[in-house]
Amino acid sequence: QTAILIVIISSFCLLCCRSANKHKPWIETEYQGIVMENDNTVLLNPPLFALDKDAPLHYAGEICGFRVHNGPTGSSSVQFEAVVLDRSTGEGLVRSKEPLDCESQREHSFTIQAYDCGEGPDGANSKKSHKATVHVRVNDVNEFSPVFVERRYEASVPEGRLFDRIVRVEALDADCSPQYSQICFYDIITPSVPFVIDNDGNIKNTEPLDSKRQRVHTFWVTAFDCGKNRAQADAQVVVTVKPSCKPGWIGWSKRVEYTPGSGSIPLFPSLHLETCEETVWNIQATVELQTGHIGKGCDRDSYSDRSVRRLCGAVRGEVDLLPPPSPAANWTSALPTLPSSDSSLVFSFNGSTHVAVVPDSVAAAVSGDHFTLQLWMRRGGINTQPPTNQARGNHREEETIVCSTVKNDDSFSHYSLSVHGCRLSLFYWPDVSAARPVKFLWKLEQVCDSEWHHLSLSVQFPSVTLYVDGVTFDPALIHDNGVIPNPAPRQRLVIGACWGIVHTHTSSDTEKHGVSLLIHLIIFYVGGYRGLLSGVTVRPGSVEPHSVVECLYACREGLDFGDLETLGSGMKVHVNPSQSVLVLEGDDIESFNRAVQQVTYRNSLRFATPGVRPLKLTTSLRCFNEESCLTLRQLEGYLVVLQPDAPQISLSGVGPHLARPAPEFEGPRGVPLFPELRIVCSLSHAVNTAAQGMEGGALMSDAVAHTLDGCEVQPLGEELNPEREELLVDMDALRERGLEIINTTAYIAITGAESISVYEDVLRSVRYRLAKGSARFERRFRLSCSEMNGRYTSNELTLEVNFLHSLDSLYHPSHLLASQQQFLHPSHHSGELSGHTLPNPHRNSVVPGAATVIIMVCVGFLVVMVIMGVFRIRSIHRRGEGARGGSKEDSGQWDDSALTIIVNPMESYESRMGISADTEGEGEEDEEVVESPDNANDDQRIIIKKEGRDGNPRRY
Repeated sequence: QTAILIVIISSFCLLCCRSANKHKPWIETEYQGIVMENDNTVLLNPPLFALDKDAPLHYAGEICGFRVHNGPTGSSSVQFEAVVLDRSTGEGLVRSKEPLDCESQREHSFTIQAYDCGEGPDGANSKKSHKATVHVRVNDVNEFSPVFVERRYEASVPEGRLFDRIVRVEALDADCSPQYSQICFYDIITPSVPFVIDNDGNIKNTEPLDSKRQRVHTFWVTAFDCGKNRAQADAQVVVTVKPSCKPGWIGWSKRVEYTPGSGSIPLFPSLHLETCEETVWNIQATVELQTGHIGKGCDRDSYSDRSVRRLCGAVRGEVDLLPPPSPAANWTSALPTLPSSDSSLVFSFNGSTHVAVVPDSVAAAVSGDHFTLQLWMRRGGINTQPPTNQARGNHREEETIVCSTVKNDDSFSHYSLSVHGCRLSLFYWPDVSAARPVKFLWKLEQVCDSEWHHLSLSVQFPSVTLYVDGVTFDPALIHDNGVIPNPAPRQRLVIGACWGIVHTHTSSDTEKHGVSLLIHLIIFYVGGYRGLLSGVTVRPGSVEPHSVVECLYACREGLDFGDLETLGSGMKVHVNPSQSVLVLEGDDIESFNRAVQQVTYRNSLRFATPGVRPLKLTTSLRCFNEESCLTLRQLEGYLVVLQPDAPQISLSGVGPHLARPAPEFEGPRGVPLFPELRIVCSLSHAVNTAAQGMEGGALMSDAVAHTLDGCEVQPLGEELNPEREELLVDMDALRERGLEIINTTAYIAITGAESISVYEDVLRSVRYRLAKGSARFERRFRLSCSEMNGRYTSNELTLEVNFLHSLDSLYHPSHLLASQQQFLHPSHHSGELSGHTLPNPHRNSVVPGAATVIIMVCVGFLVVMVIMGVFRIRSIHRRGEGARGGSKEDSGQWDDSALTIIVNPMESYESRMGISADTEGEGEEDEEVVESPDNANDDQRIIIKKEGRDGNPRRY
């Protein structure tokens, strides 16, 4: 029995103590390597060394090998291997299994791990390091020569003129580096030809060509790369000289491409007018850019109308009369909507049944005789053609857009905005009981052209100002002397029609000698509007400034002129307010050609609307001899706006876990959820870095100044319980910045166009508060942001909140309390768990889990077993010595007077946890933890317990 007990105790001690191989090898987290093309030795920076804290122990402190794993593409590791040069120092070498080719793949990425030699020569219980990333770049060797894209180039030019460029030749080089892949210069190898070539391959003539002397010119050109390698084969150039002259535009490109974010680009960089020496004394060219199919007529800000008003600096206080349908704004739910290429909501009205009656509570907020009414209008419908002359007559009924009866202090006023043919009218009645009504009338082609137009009507009676597409129009005042029924003395606001009341009387015999009258009020709608409306807002008070109105309407795209100072004498340039039509006029052909080449297209939106914009160029010439003057046909082409690069909105700075003592959440202000939130917006786009002297092409990322328009904080799982928990937001900061908030138990939505810094400040102030005694174990939240009215969204940032409960509330055995508090509260430093936001350590602020109690019980049991084993051994030893002699007993007696047994519970727990961690590391390589070789204080640990289905670490 004693022997069996000794074996059991020894086995138990061996299981609880660490083996000789206690530490994992350590290597750097990232290496950069260079290898020459057609070579296989990789030079790493920093050099490859694996360190092990078990050194200088034999086997356990030595490095036996490196293992190469797949890179991001899954194929790079096949070409590389890592070998150990010195097992004691851990020095290693990375090399490719075969020579590398820069042209097939310029860069390689893979990961490596170091393995120690274990506990013995058989490599048992060997440990591996974390995975380190290795990036290898292959340096190029000039092994290819330039190759022409075409072996033969042909061009035709009229005789008698000098050209800036007749034809352009192009050669390519297959080398991967800019030094050897770029073409440094071209050369004409055929002697005595009237042509020259520049370093870009452009060929022009050095003297006027004569078709009678030589009709066809044939010569050869070659190319050299920057490594002085000559082209494999020369290219042939054939230039045909045309004897006749045909008047017209030369160099017209039917298709023009525009990359968003390019600013302004010339539309006709090489266009010039050929008059064949005809004497012309006046030239007029009209360039038209058609953008009627883009949004509301051109490319504008993609934010909502309310956000655009904020960006333009409009005075706050506007009321949206046609808001998106919602439980709080249900008066637009019955109106049909149409899809729009921008972010606004478009409502359709059919002139009869489609009417929006604004509630009295909303109408009361816009009362008064000083107000600004703004709206987007398109007469007819989405497929309606411009009305004919008959349709513009006065036989049709007026179509009412807005009709309102406003209650003032002690009276009522009434106004209505209507369209009739090509006329816009404002009927205004300052006092329905005393003053006479006045009608303001404007005759506008914009009202009946079936295109989108922006109307801004500022009323400060008796002054009325109308802006149509940002341009001011003066009205003609007409006093209406006809019979006008008085509106009923009640407040009402209707969109899409006007309203009236019919009084009907019904007699009823209620008594034998008396009759009572029952009066019925029948409300009906007249003058229904047919067309589309969007962004209908009204703001009471002072009128809107002109600068704000211009900003609201301003197109972000249009025609422009490059540099007015370069205009020659006699040249004139005119651009219409919407910048869709540009007119050039002059009398000198050379100056006119230079001016045409400076006509540009500009788009200030970084995220321009992609699509096609038709282009037209109409030219009229006036000659001294009108009978024989030239006539040029209209040129048609199109501008293609390419798809813009999508912005990357990145939310960071918030760990996946937030752990705080439960009393902090129960305080009056709660705990901030995102105190270190950081928002970054960047654009990832392809850049030709070879043209900038850099190596190859790359995917560049530019940080840009963006404007967010919404962020949302949403609790995951069950919704918030308003009786136990709530999310707090600084409402004063929101109101100061003009942001809006929707706070429900399911989410918090903060909306409004503002800068990233403002949203960072607001979101950092979001706090989570609990009622007393409502703390549980965890609660998860998700944060996301967007811009361009939800067109681009950020990553979803998930935060898990852990509540740390007090130790005083739990039962602790007295013989474990001292060691447990020493274990839970180390005196040297407070542990920090990666990925958590931990507070400063406070006494009694850590929750002891079940695993902690079990560990302490096991440690106590271990101490008892060790003491019992020692006493058993001593008793056996004494009985054996007593059977021998007194002299041997004196000489062989075990002196245990100074014996002190110290059992470190952390060491036992660490040993068991280390074995468990190693076992898990073999099966789950994704959860490797990087250990630094100089980590100290190994006797202090933070216990991590995994719970739940998600397996996320919790701290107790």
